[in-house]
Amino acid sequence: MNSQSNIFDYLYPTFKINKPIRLITLFSGYDSQALALKYLGVDFELYKTCEWATKSIQALKDLHFENDNTDYSRELTIEEVKSFLFKKGISTNYNDPMTEQQINRLNENQARTIYNNIKATRNLVNIQQVKGDDLCIKDTDKFTYLLTYSFPCQDLSLAGKGKGMSDTTTRSGMLWEVERILTECKEKPQILLMENVPQVHSQDNIEDFNKWQYSLEKMGYKNYWQDLIATDYGIPQTRNRCFMISILGDYNYKFPKPVPLKLKLKDMLEDNVDEKYYLSNKQIENIIPYGSYFTWKDLQGNINTQCCRAADENRNALTVACANTGNVLTNHRIRKITCKEAFRLMGVKDEDYKKIAKNQSDSSLYHLAGDSIVVNVLMAIFKELI
Repeated sequence: MNSQSNIFDYLYPTFKINKPIRLITLFSGYDSQALALKYLGVDFELYKTCEWATKSIQALKDLHFENDNTDYSRELTIEEVKSFLFKKGISTNYNDPMTEQQINRLNENQARTIYNNIKATRNLVNIQQVKGDDLCIKDTDKFTYLLTYSFPCQDLSLAGKGKGMSDTTTRSGMLWEVERILTECKEKPQILLMENVPQVHSQDNIEDFNKWQYSLEKMGYKNYWQDLIATDYGIPQTRNRCFMISILGDYNYKFPKPVPLKLKLKDMLEDNVDEKYYLSNKQIENIIPYGSYFTWKDLQGNINTQCCRAADENRNALTVACANTGNVLTNHRIRKITCKEAFRLMGVKDEDYKKIAKNQSDSSLYHLAGDSIVVNVLMAIFKELI
């Protein structure tokens, strides 16, 4: 149900977490959910993760399990390690599992690193292989289990191919694996959090979205959903996403109210930027329509959804963001947003960005940031539960 006031506001008590949290994240990425709880100072444990992409698994390890340097593979031959990786279905391209031939081409250090990262991050890897018992949900009288599922949006988003989420063979159809896993659980997580693009409840997908809510209701959950935009929770980018909180039992939940935006895009930018981030004239011609201008007042706002030239009242170009291409205009020159800036715009603190970036290329970092959830929005959502 949408978060607007309804009869349930008066029938049900508001749910509040009063026990340590065991966080389970499906489609984990680098796990901004864990960052949100960490920044809030909440008593929690990153209990289980589920991520098949090797670059994301590396980021998970470096960010949340940086002190675990155990060689879990030491008793295994390299053949056994590679067999494990193949059976788990790891991916290097975020779309397809690696073939046996691709895994065999990994050198020993690469294969053992991936294996150790999986073990260190308590990673279930491929959601299609996960069983309810693998979540190890127990002692629900002592712990609150919070399960999050930010399932792939490729087939839902405006940039995707519009396949929707009905078909379980599509990436967005992985939602129904979550249904299967929850059905198999003897004890269920007390709280679920879904995140996806607003198209999840568009005209094309609303039937499946309602079907999903009904399935959760049959399991005993009350559902509350709302689209939230990052600018309403402290981050100057217009990233709009749908969130759904599902609570086991008869409880109420209200989404956080918007707060005034104090930061501007210029507050998120680095002072000194490497020359490699600046665009050539040819690149500029390909992305910016000639003669398109904004005023300085416009520039003081947020990342918008268009890419355009910008100028102040005297046509002295200063700063503008181009969200579709990830570019900014600074001091008369157009450049890409740096990796650090991209993570700042996702609510990640610089010290945590440094951990994530340790073993990643720039292209991997942009992908990781783009696929994640704005930490500030998550913090606002979780605050209503604690």
